[in-house]
Amino acid sequence: MIRFIHIGDLHLGLQFQNVSFDPHTANERRLELWNTFQRIVNKTIEDEVDFLFIAGDLFEEKYFTLADIKRVRDTLKKAENINIVITAGNHDTLNKKSLYTMVDWPENITIFAPAGLGKKEFPDKNTCIYGYSWDRGENTKDIFYDFKGIEKGKVNILIIHGDIFDKESPYLPLDKNYLDQLGFDYIGLGHIHKPNIISKKMAYCGSPEPLNFGELGEHGIIQGSIDNGNTKIDLLPFSSRKFLEKTIVIDENFGYVDILDHIKQCDKEEELKNNLYRIKLEGIVNKNVEIDVQDIRKSLESHFYYLEIRDNTIMDYDLDRLEEDNKDNIIGHFIQKMKEKDLEDRVTREALYIGLEVLMKGKVGI
Repeated sequence: MIRFIHIGDLHLGLQFQNVSFDPHTANERRLELWNTFQRIVNKTIEDEVDFLFIAGDLFEEKYFTLADIKRVRDTLKKAENINIVITAGNHDTLNKKSLYTMVDWPENITIFAPAGLGKKEFPDKNTCIYGYSWDRGENTKDIFYDFKGIEKGKVNILIIHGDIFDKESPYLPLDKNYLDQLGFDYIGLGHIHKPNIISKKMAYCGSPEPLNFGELGEHGIIQGSIDNGNTKIDLLPFSSRKFLEKTIVIDENFGYVDILDHIKQCDKEEELKNNLYRIKLEGIVNKNVEIDVQDIRKSLESHFYYLEIRDNTIMDYDLDRLEEDNKDNIIGHFIQKMKEKDLEDRVTREALYIGLEVLMKGKVGI
């Protein structure tokens, strides 16, 4: 039996420029990426696994330095009894200018070349590992054009950074059905940041640490084993924090303090203090309540590790007065028609208010 841990898409060195972080939070998250990388290596040592697979985008080459790549090497060097296999992705490409080529790597670390699909045999494990590294930021190459097939009687594993969901992708499109037919005991994928166990023998590990609000929920690493042709894989939650979105639906009876209280109660206190939250405010807001997202955030920042507010609310209207003031135009006619419906129904009432917002914006043209 062989046991392994499969990771990818750590993006060490990421600056978080596409996230609305303040400098302190951005720096803290950068450090947490490194800490999680260290924790992963420590776990491979503690669990005495046979292999650590890194399926691309280990780091952000745009921001990485020689000191950083030495730090990666020295961290991995501690796992001296583990076979470490690396394939470069589109953010940590392997070419003549690559940081990968600027340090000496221990013998237990294999970094696949970009020339084509490579193979590394591990006779003591009766295992063959296949992999491919990117040498540029976009790649539509057919890396299987000269593939001769797997080694019968051995454990065969493929580690690759690519896209099985989009056949037109510029990021190494892969055909899932074709991959299934090749007979690998396990296919460890990188590139898609959301963890996804595709089948019993194929998985995207996802990013161990989520990087933005497009990567909600649990993130972690893949633990796996292969024994007599039987493959077992599981996603182990491993991130230090999660990105979470919560929706707060308010109505015209909510005061400002009510809104604050509902936001504070959107999750358990220990979760609020540890994770990154985006709160979406929806519904109808009392015309006497002003929603200032920055003011709300500042009022609540002591309750959250990180908080963003999105205001999708609709302003309440004095329908009778608005109808009277606009009885001879389309706004008044619209209100009259909508009053024929059940305005106690939330969906109907919100449809009325959304329509009024559109009409009120165009009122100058009436």
